[in-house]
Amino acid sequence: MKADIERLWVMANAPSRRILGLMSGTSLDGLDLALCTVSGSGMHTRVVLDVFESLPYSDAFRDAVRRVFARREIDQLALVLLHVHIAETHAAMVNDFLQRHGAPNVDVLASHGQTVFHAPQNGHGLANQPNATLQLGDGDHLAVRTGLLTVSDFRQKHVAYGGEGAPLALYGDVLLFSSPQEDRFLLNIGGIANFTFLQSIGADFPHATSRMPFAADTGPGNTLMDAAARRYFDVPFDRDGLLAARGQVLPRFLADLLSEPYFDMPFPKTTGPERFSWAWVEGIIARLPKGHQNPYDIITTLTELTAQSIDTAVRNVMRPDAPTALYLSGGGAYNPVLCRRLQALLPDVAQYRTDVLGIPADAKEAVLFAVLANETLAGGTLPKVQGLPWMSMGKVSLPG
Repeated sequence: MKADIERLWVMANAPSRRILGLMSGTSLDGLDLALCTVSGSGMHTRVVLDVFESLPYSDAFRDAVRRVFARREIDQLALVLLHVHIAETHAAMVNDFLQRHGAPNVDVLASHGQTVFHAPQNGHGLANQPNATLQLGDGDHLAVRTGLLTVSDFRQKHVAYGGEGAPLALYGDVLLFSSPQEDRFLLNIGGIANFTFLQSIGADFPHATSRMPFAADTGPGNTLMDAAARRYFDVPFDRDGLLAARGQVLPRFLADLLSEPYFDMPFPKTTGPERFSWAWVEGIIARLPKGHQNPYDIITTLTELTAQSIDTAVRNVMRPDAPTALYLSGGGAYNPVLCRRLQALLPDVAQYRTDVLGIPADAKEAVLFAVLANETLAGGTLPKVQGLPWMSMGKVSLPG
């Protein structure tokens, strides 16, 4: 262990670190791996993305996760075994990735893990109970199986300081994407959609409280569209929005969806598939006038739900008359039907993918966890963000 501690000290004081960021989202489509060279820290952080790959999960793996995913009542044995199973599966994918890309000189593995239940107070509604969230994929197993120093379980520190454990992208977004020219929304459309709002920075940033960065979940991103694609069309998601393009919005259905109280809750707030589940959708469909509902119309309306809930959230935060741009990442950034609706709803907001900022849209979340690991190892202290102190997140697991 002494050798590992000494290596950790040397790594923390080096001018740069090679960090492999791992991200597995609520869509359960696969594991994103972003091998980055990260130099500096804080507002001086610089990232070069060396290699990115997204490796699909097997159907058996998805089925194992879904047996406990977003469920209040589960088999605890399945949960305990899954904690190890996810880590060992991810470790095997990491080892394969590194072997194929000839990248042995990795300093750190940064693992988000797999969220299986997200329980902010606004979701569970239990008086005098805290925010909570649970990500599986044990860091010690990852470290031992890969031989890499591992930083994992990032969300717990945020909860311990009074946050909801999400969206953590806020911290990486502040370091990488703050701009003096424009207000920026960094919008990630994964299973759940979330944004970071960054006001244009001045010479006094980050000390000006009026310019504090801000982040929140807007509501469902792809999760309900994906569920409808599986339910009605036996495909994992609506590739290129082709299914939604064939349907029409059902006004009564959309109005009932938008009546969900979450959309009227004040910021900051987070949510998950625990609230926005397929069972929730089916309950609303059951209240519609009797008759066969066209599956294409269902998925079109769910796409519109994502677009309108994002539009409402953005408009509640954006500053009038300020140059503003929306930078998209996540799977939803590749859905042209959804992107066209966002552009139509926000015609005065320039829209891009994060590729124009140097980070590909599909790699951004994995890169940001590499940045969070870099802050844990080499970062300093910055002013409060969204009312919470700047914190080092993640638990360090040594391979030896």
